[in-house]
Amino acid sequence: MQDVHDFDELDPTIEEQLQLNAFTGKFDVKEFVGSASERLITQSKTSSGPFDPKPFIRTFEAAVDRLIAVRKDVQAKTEQMEKSVRVAEREYSKKMMELNRGFEAVGSSFSTMESKMNEVGRTAIRIGEQLESVHIERQRAQAAHNLIDYYNQFSRGDTSRLDALKKEGREGRRQVAVILRRLTTVAREVDLPSADKTRESIDKYCEKFEKDMLYLFDRCYRKGDPKMMHHCAQTLLDFNGGASCVQVYVNQHDFFMNKIREDSDRGEDVLWSSISKPDDSPPKTEAGLTELFGQIRATVGQESQIVQAVFPNPPLVMQVFLQRVFAQSIQQYMEQLLNKGSSLSDLAYLRALQLVHSQTSTLVEDLKAHELPSITPTRTSLDTTEFRRALAGIPSAPGASTTATTISAMLETAMEELFVPYTEGQKYLERESKSLGELYANLLAHFTRFHMRNQRGKSSMFDRMVDRLGAAAANTSTTGGSSTSAQAAAAIMRFGGISAERMQDKSTEEPVREEDGLLSIDVAEKMLKWHAEAVGRSVELSPQNDVAKNTFALLRVLAEAVGGAYLETAIETAHARLDTADTKIEPNLHPLTVLHSVDLICHLWQQYSNMALFPLAASSVTTRREMTVFNSQAVSRVEGAANNLMQRMTDGKSSSIVSWLSLQLGKQKKNDFKPRNDDLSFARVNTEPCVACCESLEKVRDAAMQNLSGKNREAFLTEIGVSFHGLLLDHLRKFPVSATGGLMLAKDLKSYQDTIASFNVPSLLERFEFIRQLGNVFLVRPEILRSYIAENYLGRIDSALLKPYLAQRSDWGQFETRFNENVDAEEPGTDVAAKGLKDRFKTARLSVMMKELEGLKLGEGMSIPTSFAGSFSISGRAFGSGGGSAS
Repeated sequence: MQDVHDFDELDPTIEEQLQLNAFTGKFDVKEFVGSASERLITQSKTSSGPFDPKPFIRTFEAAVDRLIAVRKDVQAKTEQMEKSVRVAEREYSKKMMELNRGFEAVGSSFSTMESKMNEVGRTAIRIGEQLESVHIERQRAQAAHNLIDYYNQFSRGDTSRLDALKKEGREGRRQVAVILRRLTTVAREVDLPSADKTRESIDKYCEKFEKDMLYLFDRCYRKGDPKMMHHCAQTLLDFNGGASCVQVYVNQHDFFMNKIREDSDRGEDVLWSSISKPDDSPPKTEAGLTELFGQIRATVGQESQIVQAVFPNPPLVMQVFLQRVFAQSIQQYMEQLLNKGSSLSDLAYLRALQLVHSQTSTLVEDLKAHELPSITPTRTSLDTTEFRRALAGIPSAPGASTTATTISAMLETAMEELFVPYTEGQKYLERESKSLGELYANLLAHFTRFHMRNQRGKSSMFDRMVDRLGAAAANTSTTGGSSTSAQAAAAIMRFGGISAERMQDKSTEEPVREEDGLLSIDVAEKMLKWHAEAVGRSVELSPQNDVAKNTFALLRVLAEAVGGAYLETAIETAHARLDTADTKIEPNLHPLTVLHSVDLICHLWQQYSNMALFPLAASSVTTRREMTVFNSQAVSRVEGAANNLMQRMTDGKSSSIVSWLSLQLGKQKKNDFKPRNDDLSFARVNTEPCVACCESLEKVRDAAMQNLSGKNREAFLTEIGVSFHGLLLDHLRKFPVSATGGLMLAKDLKSYQDTIASFNVPSLLERFEFIRQLGNVFLVRPEILRSYIAENYLGRIDSALLKPYLAQRSDWGQFETRFNENVDAEEPGTDVAAKGLKDRFKTARLSVMMKELEGLKLGEGMSIPTSFAGSFSISGRAFGSGGGSAS
């Protein structure tokens, strides 16, 4: 009873929370428990006694019981609703099955209907085709009837029907045009007695009709009526293709009627005064050409709009208009510029040609923006069948074949045809090569005259230079013309004002300066700059397939000018001066300066070839290989000439340097190393020949350091040092040396050694250390002389070979016998290996570099070259290498 009472007396708030609708939304257990316990917790806090859990237990038991009852109600309702859903689903499935059966029946009906409609359609198509065939036959018959009727009227001289049709307006004139075109075709095929008269009548009428239409077109053109102009153009297109209408439009255009820029020199004095100067930059613009091309751009921009509005075939009309622009306006002005340039020089002509080509290329690219779409002419009802086109004598619709070529393609063709007369065959290349040869010959005029005067005994030098320059220019032609290299060279020299006769006259009239014959980096750079301009022009003006071949041809001109006419000429002059030099005068070291300039110029030339020329031949493997071989051979010629000059400077007794050193040593006095015991002799540091030789060697060293580098310098100084070493060996055998004189000799030899050490050539250090030790034999006391010569470098040489030097000691006669006995006494005690080595020393000859000591054999520690190998190199390339690759 108590539980029931408590259950009935639940708090209203809890009762509300236990209703079914309280669970339909979001339900939180913690929140539910907290709200159910809130009142009980408040009551518990107000009570002063201990905590009583019973109210909480009764409340939650009652709430649980109420929730169980609610759950049962919900389950009952859920089961009832699931039953209802299952019933509804069964009813829905039945209805869907019934609907599907209905749709299938409808689809079947539609398929049957579609099949029947297809059959009807095919029947209708067959009927339509038959009707079309009948209609075509009817049209053919009607057209043939009308054509025959018109022909009969012409045979009677009656043209009233055509005259009336022509007066009906635009459509009438278009019909007359089509009829006359067909009548003309038929009249050519008819073979009757009166056919000639009828044909003549038709032709006269056609001619009169065309004149009338052209007159109407011209009148509308002057009035500015584009609609009527379009009508006339369309009519004439239907009549005979509309060519006459296009010609009238183009010929009477104001652009061609006005005279454009007759005076091409106005405001261009600066351009024409500098265009022939190779050091000035090529002109980029020309006022008259700029004005003309500006007018062309403006005119074409306007005409493209007008042509589209007037003519039914605008691309064809624009092509005719542009062809006239190129063939008349541009070509005429281009000829004026080229004639003006040709009257000045070949360079002016070529620069003018490049200027026009560059500007025209830009113009063509701008004009390509006015490309017009191809428009198929609208056909009239009188021109829709194959029969009518057959009667007209054309394979397809009028104008359909006239738009096959685009304006862009036409512009490319027009530009190519514009420059073909100036670049076809070898015309351009021959002129470019001739211009380069002329410029080089003119630039080297004073240089050549100087070297002619310095090589009076070698007149072939100038002839060879002329032949080389001429041959280089003549070799560019592959047409096998009658001009020879000599003729080409003569033309070059005449242009440069340095013909052979004039050069001979100048050589006796005008003084030459030393600086005229010097090699100059500035001159070489100028030659390469001119050549680069010519190559750039060749790349622009030559067809793509000819770029490699033309570059090779221009490389020949450059190689002969720089290598043959410039570098080799300077080397030969330096060689000739060495041949005629007085050996009693201190040698001139100018050839080293020549070799230095040759090195720099050749390096510059090779860098230019590798970076600028060889890449242009990349498209042709064969041509590139030929260019590489040719360039290598050209450099090898320069290498050979430079190598010969170097050998001439260092080759033994024929060397001016060695001869001068020998002359200075020859000034050594007989008693320089056997002085009297006076203070003056000991006050001298070195003898006069030693001072002179050291000064000469220092000058040679300084010149080599300044002008040579790397292996070149080492090879040159090695040869000089080795030659001087041989001179000293011979020199020491000629002078007696006293005990005090040995000190003076030692000072001289130390000076020689120090001077040679400043060469920084390792192979020379051992040689002159040997010389110094050899000089010390004059200072050593007799009792220790034998042990001294058995040590160091002297120990490697048979003592018998040193006797010529020992004999120069002033006290040699006092201990010579004892020295020889001691040497002979030691021979039996020598081991077998050493004895065999000495036997080889005795039978061997002295090294080529130690020429005067026969039988002397150097030890393993003295590895010294035996001769000058002639490997002077330019920029890392050995001159005597026989043509290494330049690429």
